Amino acid sequence: MPASSASVASLAALDAAKVRYIKTALFAASLLPFFYLIWLGFSGGLGADPVEFIRRSTGTWTLDFLIITLSVTPLRRATGWHWLIRLRRMFGLYAFFYAVIHVVAYFWLDQQFDLAAIWRDVLKRPLITVGFLSFVLMIPLAATSTDRMVRRLGGKRWQQLHRAVYLVAIAGVIHFWWLVKLDYTRPLVYSVIFGALLVARILFRFGRNGPAINTARSTARARQREAG
Repeated sequence: MPASSASVASLAALDAAKVRYIKTALFAASLLPFFYLIWLGFSGGLGADPVEFIRRSTGTWTLDFLIITLSVTPLRRATGWHWLIRLRRMFGLYAFFYAVIHVVAYFWLDQQFDLAAIWRDVLKRPLITVGFLSFVLMIPLAATSTDRMVRRLGGKRWQQLHRAVYLVAIAGVIHFWWLVKLDYTRPLVYSVIFGALLVARILFRFGRNGPAINTARSTARARQREAG
């Protein structure tokens, strides 16, 4: 067996303990942007407009973690590394975590919790409307991410609900497009990546390989093995 094939096979056969080590390391790494932002705040590195810097940074980190979350299933199918599914919930919750910071920065640092001004913004500025919609759609996904909610909703209903993550991504990218005024490179890159992930999802579901795997059941089984 070639060395590369042996390496792939060994990664596919990781035991629960090794997966926990990987998950712990990735959990810590996912916090680095947050701590980096705090360090910049205390060291005066947020630039001439700190509020804008915080909003832009947390917004792009939200999109980054959405990409990572949506990439887990295609990567699992392509490599056979079924343990990757145990990481997806964590990455999805990190996307929500950075989205919460993004929204709090807008409510607190930008608008000083002026609810009337915020409501006017939501109604009059499509940029804010679509961004707020994206965040609101994330709330039920985060709230139903636990094993208990998977069992309570049932695999099929849980899976149908969590397909809304693609709507979250689409709304988030539109929000980014409308935010940018000069250089559209980054919104374009996000659009291409999310578009490719959506196409991959559609092709798998309706392609020649038959219906999609019941990801919710796979997730529940993976989490049971991890707990055991």
